[in-house]
Amino acid sequence: PRLPEHCIEYVKVIQWSKENPFDCPIDGDDPNHINWIYEKASERASQFNIVGVTYRLVQGVIKNIIPAVASTNAVIAATCATEVFKLATGCATSLNNYMVFNDVAGIYTYTYEAERKANCLACGPANQPKYLDIESLDMKLSELIELLCQHPSYQMKSPGLTTMQDGRNRTLYMSTVRSIEEATRENLKRSLVELGLRDEGIVNVADSTTPNTLEITLRVTAKMAE
Repeated sequence: PRLPEHCIEYVKVIQWSKENPFDCPIDGDDPNHINWIYEKASERASQFNIVGVTYRLVQGVIKNIIPAVASTNAVIAATCATEVFKLATGCATSLNNYMVFNDVAGIYTYTYEAERKANCLACGPANQPKYLDIESLDMKLSELIELLCQHPSYQMKSPGLTTMQDGRNRTLYMSTVRSIEEATRENLKRSLVELGLRDEGIVNVADSTTPNTLEITLRVTAKMAE
């Protein structure tokens, strides 16, 4: 252990289950339980020359209490009370639907209406067409993956790509499964043409940033310019 919290967690997770002094689960609202954990945690802390174990800290760790600044709580409470007053009296327009409060350097607050993006990849319509403009089909598959990671509309982390060819699903590259990654690694050096992809061709892209696999249509920009 390095911190007083480590000593408290040790007593909570390990020592309590071994000794079970009260023959019941830990109750964070029972002073006897907190006192016992406090004493045992203090003993363990003294063994490792760790200071800082207090009764209040034990309560915080056992009950997962997150310290809060009183002024912030007061601002939130006042805001909620103000909104209730506006709804009850109709004296002003109610909050719709987001508020920012910042008191790091001075006090700043701002309200605005958060709107849903119509073509959001996560919550938008599943059947909406998705496109990715590329300069040429001569680009490497690794460059296509890099484009998916850097594109502002996709911002993927480690996409896996498949496509349909001759009625069969073909994996172009997938890094999440070791055996598949090793089998498809050589495809990273090959161009899209060599992999059988064409203009207006569809690739299925799966990534941790999106809940579902995306069907993305590749569009060659040189053709569009003509």
